[in-house]
Amino acid sequence: MSNKRMLAILGSPNKKGVVAKMLDCAIDAAEAAGWEVDKIDLYEKKIAFCGGCRVCLDTRECVRKDDIQQIAELLRKCDAVVLAAPVYWANVPAVVKNMFDRLLGVAMEETKTFPKGRLPGKKYFFLTACNTASPFSWIFGQSRGAIRVVKEFFKTAGMKYGGTVVCANTGKSKELSSVLKKKIQRRFG
Repeated sequence: MSNKRMLAILGSPNKKGVVAKMLDCAIDAAEAAGWEVDKIDLYEKKIAFCGGCRVCLDTRECVRKDDIQQIAELLRKCDAVVLAAPVYWANVPAVVKNMFDRLLGVAMEETKTFPKGRLPGKKYFFLTACNTASPFSWIFGQSRGAIRVVKEFFKTAGMKYGGTVVCANTGKSKELSSVLKKKIQRRFG
């Protein structure tokens, strides 16, 4: 048994939707492989908007006291993160972007050149879904905007990319195909 910790973050308001099912599949595979998993549902958390004061860049924690402190602590303690969020208007949902904004000082240190990551050595994965049918979801960039935003946050934090799994055409099916389940399980098993 490994004593590695994974932080699983649900960034979808649909607790029984495709994105939640993708995250549950990843959690099941990770736990079967010996990971300890902490799960957070962003829609159940109280996270105020960033005030732009930038104090966190020096203190490494936000001056606003709410549920972001719990997320920051779990992020610091974990070895890997899996973020599961749908595509909204070719981007992540506002609740995910808000979390990224509030984790500024936790994730990075400003330097005279490029920001220095404060979470090195950790790995991250992104699970996402969109209504657009494949291959049009890729051709027209429906998922690429969300993938780009997620990669930018975690890369700036100093984390290593572990992979992305996209489920397209969710308007037709609310279930995960066996191919998609296997793709997720390979990443986490």
